[in-house]
Amino acid sequence: MAQTYRARPQDGVAWITGASSGIGRATALELARRGFTVAASARRVEELESLSREAPDGHIRAYPCDVTDRAAVYATVETLERDLGPLALAFLNAGTFFPMKGAGFDPDVVMKTFDLNVGGVVNGLGAVIPRMTGRGRGQIAINASIAGYGGLPTSTAYGASKAALINMAAALKFALDEAGVTMQLVSPGFVGTPLTDRNDFPMPFIMPAEKAAKRICDGFERGGFEITFPRRLSWVLKLANILPYGLYFPLVARATASKTGRA
Repeated sequence: MAQTYRARPQDGVAWITGASSGIGRATALELARRGFTVAASARRVEELESLSREAPDGHIRAYPCDVTDRAAVYATVETLERDLGPLALAFLNAGTFFPMKGAGFDPDVVMKTFDLNVGGVVNGLGAVIPRMTGRGRGQIAINASIAGYGGLPTSTAYGASKAALINMAAALKFALDEAGVTMQLVSPGFVGTPLTDRNDFPMPFIMPAEKAAKRICDGFERGGFEITFPRRLSWVLKLANILPYGLYFPLVARATASKTGRA
């Protein structure tokens, strides 16, 4: 199925969730530099206002919103379209990470992770898909992670939530292609953000958020389903996940210095 549409600044506004820090903030600034008017959403009002002041010529407007509140998400999208014009691009980026190993399994952490990482995206999709399909044009990108490719020792909740997003984006692509709406998946490796600052393990090929934002925006312009980087890490993980489990577990255990890894 061919990509049908790639957003341009003259087509309408770009909306980014989780825009107060990290990848979302850097991507908002990069899109503004490329000429887009950006509606930036997050819970932290002060950070959004600071982001708006940093952008050139008022190209970023703050729309505070908790993405886990469906009614608030729908109201935010309605308001920003009324204020700024039709949505051309939506980057559903808001997410969080709580390290959790199997021995310390906590159902509350799992559900809290899914509420934001999956539920927040679902609410965003529910708000933008009818508008874009009704116009026969739009571009949606979901921020997942290479951690969603397969199970990793510290990603019991996070990796599972990102795996759900990968599957959801692929499933939606079929119908959205037919409706003239481009669906994309963003699968970053390690990016220097407040979330990765929590990690206490080596992060190979970690990339500054500003460089990641350029890769993401280049992917928006280029098209194609998946935007993934750095490829030397993402493709290793893709290949690892086609191995039999008897090989996958010891390989990942060795690579991550985990003490277990038996199939």
